[in-house]
Amino acid sequence: MRFVASPSVRAYAGAKGVDLAALARATGRETLAREDVDRYLAGGAPAAATPEPDPRRYWAVDHAQYGPVSVEPLPRIAQIGAANLAAAHALIPQVTHHDRADMRAVEGFRAAMKPAAAARGVKLTALAFQAKALARCLIEHPRFNASLSPDGATLIFKHYVHVGIAVDTAQGLIVPVIRNADRKGLWQIAAEIADLAARAQGRKIRPEEMGGASMTISNLGGIGGTGFTPIVNPPELAILGLTRTETVPVWDGGAWQPVPMVPLDLSYDHRVINGADAARFLARYACLLADPRRLLM
Repeated sequence: MRFVASPSVRAYAGAKGVDLAALARATGRETLAREDVDRYLAGGAPAAATPEPDPRRYWAVDHAQYGPVSVEPLPRIAQIGAANLAAAHALIPQVTHHDRADMRAVEGFRAAMKPAAAARGVKLTALAFQAKALARCLIEHPRFNASLSPDGATLIFKHYVHVGIAVDTAQGLIVPVIRNADRKGLWQIAAEIADLAARAQGRKIRPEEMGGASMTISNLGGIGGTGFTPIVNPPELAILGLTRTETVPVWDGGAWQPVPMVPLDLSYDHRVINGADAARFLARYACLLADPRRLLM
């Protein structure tokens, strides 16, 4: 059994001839103090570990005593997602890096491609460009396209690029995945996003169309907001949050220009990714969106 004891406690136990490992097993305590050694030497029964109080017991409130209520069972998908995100939030040292990207070129390109989009029957959304840019960044920054083993001892690099797209449904959050997004063009990515989102809303997503994402995009741009802190979805190491594009004044060296900018929120697992990594990753992402011709190379 693993236990924690300060150097002074270890020295004290050694001088008294007490085996701390055996004492930890006997007491079930993970942290040993000098008092535990003294109690053992005095011949007293080993003190059992005091269980930590479960805070959830204080949540069991009879809300009806305060006024009318109604009850709605949480869908199974939402329950699974809640448990996973709660564990991730508790166990992962997560940091969120914020930036924004100039969307003038993307919006100009989309406007120019409207006739072609109508002919194809595909809506070329900004999210298609964002997914393509993310795929490129995952190739250029392989540490983001990796997973950490459960014991935290091994980093697993993926030689594929799959982009998850979080979809808000009545049953809860569903994340269908665009496989091999780095090998697909903007038209194909746009068509797949529309198809996956529609079938997710209709509960027609197949199990093999979920899971295995390199990284996920959580896009709130259609709803609003200026930023948020998305929770990393393990075993992924990062997640990209997007909110509504806003027009902000940008100094071009001679005058202020109104520029459409999309807020970017990159949450990452600090055990593997540091702040400089995140800043470089998001700066490259913003650069690709500012000049989408780079995505076509």
